[in-house]
Amino acid sequence: MLLASAGCRVTIVEARDRVGGRTRRIEANAGGRRFAFDCGPTFFMMPYVLEEIFASTGRRLADYAELTRLDPMYRLLLGRDGGRPPLTIDTTQDLSRMAAQLAAIEPSDGPAFLRFIADNRRKLGLMTPILRSPIRSVTDLLTWDGMRVAPTLQPWRSLYDLLASYFRNEQIRLALAFQSKYLGMSPFECPSLFSILPFIEYEYGIWHPRGGCNALTQAMARACVELGVSIRCNAAVDRLLFDGRRCVGIGKADEEERFDHVVLNADATWALKHLIPERLRGGWTDRRIDSQRYSCSTFMMYLGVRGHVALPHHTIYTSASYRENIDDIAIHGRMSEDPSVYVCNPSPIDPTLAPEGDSSLYVLVPTPNTSTPRGGGPPIDWTTAAPTLRERAYRQLEGIFGIDDIRKRVLSETLLTPADWRSERINHGATFNLAHTLPQMLHRRPHHRLQGFDGLWLVGGGTHPGSGLPVIFLSAQITASLLCKEAGVGTDSR
Repeated sequence: MLLASAGCRVTIVEARDRVGGRTRRIEANAGGRRFAFDCGPTFFMMPYVLEEIFASTGRRLADYAELTRLDPMYRLLLGRDGGRPPLTIDTTQDLSRMAAQLAAIEPSDGPAFLRFIADNRRKLGLMTPILRSPIRSVTDLLTWDGMRVAPTLQPWRSLYDLLASYFRNEQIRLALAFQSKYLGMSPFECPSLFSILPFIEYEYGIWHPRGGCNALTQAMARACVELGVSIRCNAAVDRLLFDGRRCVGIGKADEEERFDHVVLNADATWALKHLIPERLRGGWTDRRIDSQRYSCSTFMMYLGVRGHVALPHHTIYTSASYRENIDDIAIHGRMSEDPSVYVCNPSPIDPTLAPEGDSSLYVLVPTPNTSTPRGGGPPIDWTTAAPTLRERAYRQLEGIFGIDDIRKRVLSETLLTPADWRSERINHGATFNLAHTLPQMLHRRPHHRLQGFDGLWLVGGGTHPGSGLPVIFLSAQITASLLCKEAGVGTDSR
């Protein structure tokens, strides 16, 4: 959208039969009953970023997508040991009401929540210029904006350690720490700067686009076509073409096409490893790519369910053995007996996703990715492990989420394992890309203008600022601005 509106002739080459990638739509038909699901993201935050992109093309997002603000934003089921039922918190943007809920659990944690929000409002304000700028080297951080934000980042602290400095209650800490899963990371390892994630929820809300988050990519595709963009589906690219170190086009099977610039929105490290000859990549050797830290993966269940399901739009259960669950995922590479589970139940407010009176349930279980575990041993064999985890997920849906007779009510079931994600050309099946550890952030991620190349660009969660739809849109603004400047065409990507 940004490049076309700036005057570039743009072609989108899409491997699948529809646009969206991990934000595509999945459909199922059960005896004439049609169910639809988001494949990947279901939380939509910071809508103003996408509104900016539409506005920069002379359009309004509201004319292309219908957004509903959720209240409660989501329900938390915070597991507790000793066989006690989970602690339930319905989160809300009403900060005084939210603080009162937390104070009822731990009196000092209510006021601490308001202090946490105020501190992170300031932090995000200071970080925003960094999130909106290309970071190509340390030099790009040695600016007034970089100097102002530095004291707030506390890089020696994990997200959990920072939260422990605000909140006394362990469950309340987890209520503001699970958001590290948006990055596919453990809160005990995730850098403390990502305390802005829960703040963003409470400040800007969580929204549901009618039709699911995939409706946003479909809306963008419609805008692209209006702008003259050519979209070609079922056209998987298997190589890039080079003249020296300049990327001059793409290859598909026995067909080649030439372009002035190529923008990669494939999984970043998969694309580096499989589309670009190693001899051209400089420091990004196969060995370096494989030695990087990667996010977790996910086990997915897309369930078409007969009848109504009495759950909020979003419900998140954190394991009663949360640290053990996190270590199983991040270190040991094994499945937990008591896995954390997230369920999206959009049908009550979105009749486009299921037949009247029925429900489309999206069930996500965080899992290890398919790489060799840090703790040693072989990765999980998902051919044999998937049925076991499926049963554990159903057990959680019945016992923790309280969905009676769920197995008998399922009319359609579609599963995706980490091995399936890997087969979709996602490196190690790591659905949230490169982990956001300090050695893999800012200029240490692959750059928007890929290092050492001419005419080759990157967008998506594998570059700066990182994973999640809003910041992926920010990366698109950065890349479009840089490309247009180099190509000598005009754009205001903000």
